[in-house]
Amino acid sequence: MDTTPSAAHTLLADASVRSRVTIPLRFADGYEVTAEAVTFHGLADGKEHVALILGDPTAAAAPLVRMHSECLTGDVFGSARCDCGPQLREAVERIAATGGVLLYLRQEGRGIGLYNKLDAYALQDAGLDTYEANTALGLPEDGRDYTAAAQMLAALGLAELDLLTNNPDKARQLRDLGVRVRFVEPTGVFATDSNIRYLHAKAEHTHHTIRLPETAASATLAG
Repeated sequence: MDTTPSAAHTLLADASVRSRVTIPLRFADGYEVTAEAVTFHGLADGKEHVALILGDPTAAAAPLVRMHSECLTGDVFGSARCDCGPQLREAVERIAATGGVLLYLRQEGRGIGLYNKLDAYALQDAGLDTYEANTALGLPEDGRDYTAAAQMLAALGLAELDLLTNNPDKARQLRDLGVRVRFVEPTGVFATDSNIRYLHAKAEHTHHTIRLPETAASATLAG
């Protein structure tokens, strides 16, 4: 694992580890794993992002990392309108198996916040897709900036990694910030009739690497 910072990486404002604490995690399906939760000082956006270290990040040539944007509705309440909850569950197990870090980023609704996300849901119910709904509210399609994530990785001594994501913008931003992304590994596809329009929009509009299965809702969209 390469922990030597690149020239671009050294231009980031320094962040430092604030605290470390061990947390036993248990998911609704019974999966259990122990994580080390790490908090930080000096993050660029001032938000309370947290890193979960799973397994041994030094065991592989490069640790597996996922940047997971907070989703209260999906992660906590199991909303079927998105795939966030299943992606989080999958990521924890995959990272723990190989060793790496899950960055849990406080970026609800692709950075627009919880209330705005719920307002966008109402517009989606009226026929707009997830990106059109954001812009109809006068908000960015995706307002996320991953500078703080790069700072967190630097504070943990991680300059090279494999990234677990379907979103090409995450790898692009990290590379622009000087993080060496060795490989991009896609997440699973967690499609249901409740989220298929959302997943289609991500695949078609922002080129997420999602191979969508046929569902009743996707057949309607195709027709």
